[in-house]
Amino acid sequence: MKIVVLAKEVPDTEEERVLDLQTGLLDRVASDRIPDEINERALEVALRFKDENKDAEVVVLCVGPAQSTKSLRKLLSMGADSAIHVADDGLAGADASATSAALAAALSWTGYDLVVAGNESTDGRGGVVPAMVAERLGLPLLPSLGTATITSSSVSGVVGVEGGTLSVSADLPAVISVTERAAEARFPNFKGILKAKKKSLQTLGLSDLGVGSFGPARSVMVSANGRPPRAMGRKVVDEGNAAAELADFLVAGRLI
Repeated sequence: MKIVVLAKEVPDTEEERVLDLQTGLLDRVASDRIPDEINERALEVALRFKDENKDAEVVVLCVGPAQSTKSLRKLLSMGADSAIHVADDGLAGADASATSAALAAALSWTGYDLVVAGNESTDGRGGVVPAMVAERLGLPLLPSLGTATITSSSVSGVVGVEGGTLSVSADLPAVISVTERAAEARFPNFKGILKAKKKSLQTLGLSDLGVGSFGPARSVMVSANGRPPRAMGRKVVDEGNAAAELADFLVAGRLI
């Protein structure tokens, strides 16, 4: 069983993220970069299967700039067996379509039984890449699973929908995406950090995957506006009617 986990390096969500108003793109050098938390939870889903099936192989796959190796090393320290990093100048500014094409090419190159992804990244929040990858590979997609159960021949889970839940399953190979409910990611231990330095981290370019340049992005940002400064809130002074004023404020804001 070979499980490939899709990963992405994003700006640290604990810091303020900055939008470049000239390009409309996220300023990725304005804050520290980390592996997206949802990717860590996706990796945890794969590692729990590996914990019970020692012959399973877990590979982390990332399309991103050269500095993404630091994030990949962290995922290796958590327990992934190896990592593949697709880094190429031709992917600069890649949109979801180009990114999914590169991921699909890399998946075909390395092979897989199951592909596990987060349901959406914390920077773009598009949430379309897992579906695009499944479509390109002709695989079934189980999206936004809150639970995931993997066997040697199938994968199943539960997805929340409006008014209830759905139980879904598919034979392997397949693509799944998971939500933050799926698993709590483990912390890398000291032994894992040391072992991560010796694990395989292979860097590939588009030519290695037999893929040419993608050309201009098909979806582009046409305008961007900064968030307006936060206005000072209303101060309520208790003169015997503060509770009523507070209740009126919450009702007006549809907060209760």
